[in-house]
Amino acid sequence: MAHDRGITMSYDDDEEMLESPMSLRFRGYLPVVVDIECGGFNAKTDAILEISAVILGMNEKGVLGIEQTFFHRVVPFEGSNIEDAALKFTGIDPYHPLRIARSEKDVFTDMFRIIRTALKSNGCKRAILVAHNAHFDHGFINAAADRHDLKRNPFHPFSSFDTATLSGLAYGQTVLARACEAARIEFNNSEAHSAKYDAEKTAQLFCTIVNKWKSMGGWPMP
Repeated sequence: MAHDRGITMSYDDDEEMLESPMSLRFRGYLPVVVDIECGGFNAKTDAILEISAVILGMNEKGVLGIEQTFFHRVVPFEGSNIEDAALKFTGIDPYHPLRIARSEKDVFTDMFRIIRTALKSNGCKRAILVAHNAHFDHGFINAAADRHDLKRNPFHPFSSFDTATLSGLAYGQTVLARACEAARIEFNNSEAHSAKYDAEKTAQLFCTIVNKWKSMGGWPMP
């Protein structure tokens, strides 16, 4: 895993962005790995309880790795629904007196700002969401952005990279824990269903697949 990108970038709003290994790899998109823990399956009505975003970087050799992790517990938005079954599944108590959480609007505003900064430093034009069963997390991000009228959503509105699909191709596994096991990534089931833990494991899985494809000669394309 490469944590030091080894990239020197400059950016000016009035000039064309410089090319970097990352900007060339995914057609100008920056992969950002997201995991959301929530109070149900309905993105419009159910509360977001935790969110984590892992921003990826690429070194001068084109090796993809984790650069930084954003994580926050979220105060359920007013009038939101929370299913008891969801709380039992995640083990989250949104009403715990010692739970340090912030408003959904503040969390998303900060997350979007950090991602936009990463876009500039990587010479990318937009973020593309990476998640395990990406359609689910994508729906919650778009719903929260709409709910708070956040105009500068850095994510592509509908395109995403789904690690359930990619790991099915690469390892014959679609469950995150089993895909990580097949990829020889340590996975602790007792820590799962935390947004930070799942996002970082999903990021490791995505990087492993992308880097393995490169090492096999699949990228750059001959």
